[in-house]
Amino acid sequence: MKKTNSDRFIAAYNQIDYSLRTIYDFKRSMSFSDIIRRSVVLNSVVRKYEEDLIDFGRLRNAIIHNGNSKYTIAEPHDDVVMKIERLAELISEPPVAIDRVGNKEVITINSEMNIAFAMELMSRTGYSNLPTYDGEKLIGILNGRKLINILGQKVGKKINLQDFIDKTTVGEIMESMGDDYYFMLADEDLTIDSAMNYFENNRKLLIILITKNGRDNGKPLCIISSADIIDMKKILDVY
Repeated sequence: MKKTNSDRFIAAYNQIDYSLRTIYDFKRSMSFSDIIRRSVVLNSVVRKYEEDLIDFGRLRNAIIHNGNSKYTIAEPHDDVVMKIERLAELISEPPVAIDRVGNKEVITINSEMNIAFAMELMSRTGYSNLPTYDGEKLIGILNGRKLINILGQKVGKKINLQDFIDKTTVGEIMESMGDDYYFMLADEDLTIDSAMNYFENNRKLLIILITKNGRDNGKPLCIISSADIIDMKKILDVY
């Protein structure tokens, strides 16, 4: 028997409700509208479609509270059903970031190499984010933009730039970059909506480095930068 639009709508609604409660451990007593409002700061999909989801909650109540076994007082239109089904899929099974975006050819550098070598490596490869390792442990990510800022400061102080880049190691420059949360680690299961949420909630974040387990001793698998935000938005729009 073919499902009615109201049946499909309720199934998708329940999928969204269950997924958000499970992912964010919301209490069973919490209403759907409260779940949506609390998820806004946690989920980029919910944040983008907050008003639609609130409206869907009202429509669900009309279907459930006013329907009976013989007829449904509110039968959703096809486009409404298709939209809530798409949102249910996006929320419950979002695309994995490493499969769709980012640079999977990750170029790394040893912390003992000098800045001159790092700059030549960036120029030759075209990659401006170099995960920096001390042995097998990640100590940070050398970012081209932040490196230029530091070199500009040296020029302003009349420091011999060639001498500086020849004698300063990548490990030493990493200390100058400070710990201002411009990069983070994530595991290979990071979803696009989660990556979007990290960037949107931390305006200082420039880079997400993906390793298998999300730890600093794991092999780097992919780099996602703030430049990938546009592509991630497009993927979510058409997914």
